[in-house]
This record gives sequence, C-alpha cells and structure tokens, in this order.
Amino acid sequence: MIYKLIYFFHTDLSWLNVFRYITFRTILSTLTALMICFFFGPWAINKLRSLQVSQYIRDDGPPNHKSKEGTPTMGGCLILPAIIFSTVLWAEPKNIYVWIVIFVILSFGGIGFADDYLKIVRKDSRGLSATSKFSIQVMVALIVALVLYLYPGFDSRLNMPFLKRINPDLGLAYIPLVVFIIVGASNAVNLTDGLDGLAIGPVTIAFGSYLVFAYLAGHIRIASYLQIPYVAGAGEISVVCGAMVGAGLGFLWFNSYPAEVFMGDVGSLSLGAVLGTIAVITKQEIVLALVGGLFVFEALSVIFQVAYFKFTGGQRIFRMAPIHHHFELKGWPEPKVIVRFWIIAIILALLSIITLKLR
Repeated sequence: MIYKLIYFFHTDLSWLNVFRYITFRTILSTLTALMICFFFGPWAINKLRSLQVSQYIRDDGPPNHKSKEGTPTMGGCLILPAIIFSTVLWAEPKNIYVWIVIFVILSFGGIGFADDYLKIVRKDSRGLSATSKFSIQVMVALIVALVLYLYPGFDSRLNMPFLKRINPDLGLAYIPLVVFIIVGASNAVNLTDGLDGLAIGPVTIAFGSYLVFAYLAGHIRIASYLQIPYVAGAGEISVVCGAMVGAGLGFLWFNSYPAEVFMGDVGSLSLGAVLGTIAVITKQEIVLALVGGLFVFEALSVIFQVAYFKFTGGQRIFRMAPIHHHFELKGWPEPKVIVRFWIIAIILALLSIITLKLR
C-alpha cells in the first residue's frame, strides 16, 4: 500500500511514475521479502531455539534423520510475515485477489501453526487429528471457492492447455474443483517437506512460474495474443508471487543442507494452499499439475504405497514413502536427492511456460 503514498507525488516528481508498473513493484516485493528473511532469520532461529520449538523425528523414519532432532521448526513464522508485509507494501490495496491470497495464507498458516504447536507440546508426531485438519482445510478452501465463483466477472470455465477452443463451463461443479486444488496442493507440498530445502526450493520455482502466468493473465493484450483467459486484476498477483519468491529464497538460505531451521506445517500447508489458490485465480488450474508435478509425484507415492500395502497385506512398492525417502534408503546422499528434485522442478516449470505458446 505504501506505493500508493509514493505514487501520490508523481505529479511533482515524474520519476515516481515507475511505481505504477506491476513489474517494478514485483521486483520491490521480491527484494523486500528476501531482505526481511535475511535480516530477521538469525533472530527468528535463535528465538525458536530458546523457546525449544524443535523438530520431533519419528522412529520409523530414515535412521540418519535422528541427527536432525532438536533443529528449530515452525520457520513458516518467518516466511509468512515476510510475504504478507511485502504484499501489503507493494500490492494494490483494492484488489480482491490480493486479499483472498492473504486470507489463505493466514488461514492455512493458522492450521499449520496449531498442528506444529500440538506436536511440540506432546513431544511426538501427533498434531491435529487428520479429520480435524482436513475438515478445516476444506472449509477454508470452500470459502475461497464461493467468493471466487460469486465474484462478478470471474469465469468458471476451465482453461485447457494445448486446446484453445475447448473451455468447458463447469458451473457449480467449479466449486468442488477449486476446493480439491487448494487442499490437494496444500497437502502435497506438506508431504514433500521431508528433507533440507526439498520443499522450499520447488515451491519458489513454482511461484516464479505463476508470477509469469499472473502477469500475462492480467494483461488484456498479451492474454489475447496468447489466447489464454484474461483475468482483470490478476496482474497484481505477480506482486504476491514476487513476495513468495523472495521469502522462499531468503528462507532457503537457512533451510539449505544442513538446515538451521525447518518451515514446519505452518509454512508448508500455507504455501501449498496459496499455490493452488493462485493457480485458480490465474485460470491455470490444469497447468498446476505440471508446474507442481514434483509435489504430485510425492503425494501419489504415498497414496500408492498405502493402497498397495493394504491390498497385498503388507508388501511395499517403495522402500519408504514419500518417495524422497525411497531414494535416501537406496543410498543417495541427502544433498543429491534434494538437488536432483530441484532440477526436476525447474524442468517442469519450463515445460509449463511452453504451454502458453503451444495452443
């Protein structure tokens, strides 16, 4: 919002006109979030350590993870304020999509905070019950879905990559689809957060992709040229994505191997939910399966492992799920698993951007 105050003086100082450009404010948002994480990171880590907010390592996990026990967690308490502060500073205050994203950050962050807090108090892996956590997630996502569906001008048609003339209008069925995307993305990112920097790296890459999608969707001429849905006001989501990228890079400085802090559910659940929400707002819902293909793969590995285990009476497909643990138990060093997964995330992000031209 501060940009409004600065831009007020543009008639006296013509160079202040630059603040009306989304691209300029996106860069400022990225740098602001990055600097907040850089400067407040050490303080936040020390505070979490002094409060004994430390990670509990389950006995049935990879044996080498026991050395991580005691590492501060709930690092999302650093990420989320950096994102919100940067967004409030540089985004358009009258844009409904900006406030929807902030609502999702606070709501899913609150769910994750409660889950992390209970694990710390109980000193085990039991946080919120699966039923309670899932129910609250669905309720929050349902609120978002209803607001978007009822918002004048928002299109319930589904944008199909590669198929420019096929845009089915789902009508009321769009609401459960939105709920599925938001809740699914939230939990998929949460499942991926099992190694140092494994989740925050691909999440940052994914938000970089959606930064591009949001800008293009909000620009009527470019959207028309690319034959993608034009969403009036979606360009401001670029500023939010910029804050996400900046906060992600800043947190990765401390979360990279060997991690000084973990993001916890307060970070992973909220970042995943925001990713799903932005995919819906920019009308790139289907492309999310490609941009976040790594998260999809991680989630499916758990689903297939559990289903196969029950169906066969105890046999497993993978040595351990989520699948990053499978590669660990095969003998891959943790940094190798992390970096290779990052590479996959970058490839998927590039492929997703290609879909803009292949229509």
